[in-house]
Amino acid sequence: MSQRSGKMISFDVQGQSNSAYLALPGGTGPWPGVVVIQEWWGLDDHIQSIADRFAAEGFAATAPDLYNGQVATEPDEARKLRMALIWDEALAVIQGAVNYLIGQSQVSPKKVGVIGFCMGGGLTWHAAAKLARVGAAAPFYGGGPEMTDEEVARISSPVLAIFGELDQGVSPQVANQRAAQMDRAGVKHETVIYPNAHHAFFNNTRAAYNPEAAADAWQRTLRFFREALV
Repeated sequence: MSQRSGKMISFDVQGQSNSAYLALPGGTGPWPGVVVIQEWWGLDDHIQSIADRFAAEGFAATAPDLYNGQVATEPDEARKLRMALIWDEALAVIQGAVNYLIGQSQVSPKKVGVIGFCMGGGLTWHAAAKLARVGAAAPFYGGGPEMTDEEVARISSPVLAIFGELDQGVSPQVANQRAAQMDRAGVKHETVIYPNAHHAFFNNTRAAYNPEAAADAWQRTLRFFREALV
């Protein structure tokens, strides 16, 4: 594991202690807040590095540990952890992470951005509709259960939805379906499908990494959060 700039913290959700990685910018704030949601691998070095990158850009960033300390290195292991995850319980932990950030005096405004990748992208998609104090949502190629039109209509924050053209699972068809749902619901959104990009193209530790698409998606996400979290 490379050197990280943040630290592990804990917060309570319904009487249960949960862990998260927290990275803060230098100085005293105030800073906008961002919650980073893990892929199916767990709260690994890559996800922590994304929180660090947000901190370097002036955001207070936290990444909750949805697997309680377990991190997978092989797909079969990751699949088992993902299958054991109870979706509503994961959303409750994410709400706890949102509440933790909002509770920090240095975090302003009192709404936060949520971003997630793969499994975390799916959770981000649901968080936009189901959680409180979400001021912006950026799901990256989010897997998991789809939402009904009625659920999508509950989204009150802007959404930046990121996909890869060559993704075989969370495909452009899925991207267009979700965009149509948001259009019908009147949700402010932008859907971006990167050409020649596979699933997990943002993850620079995986073979699917696409540096050009990842760099553009990162800058687009920073602009999106800076505009929405004011």
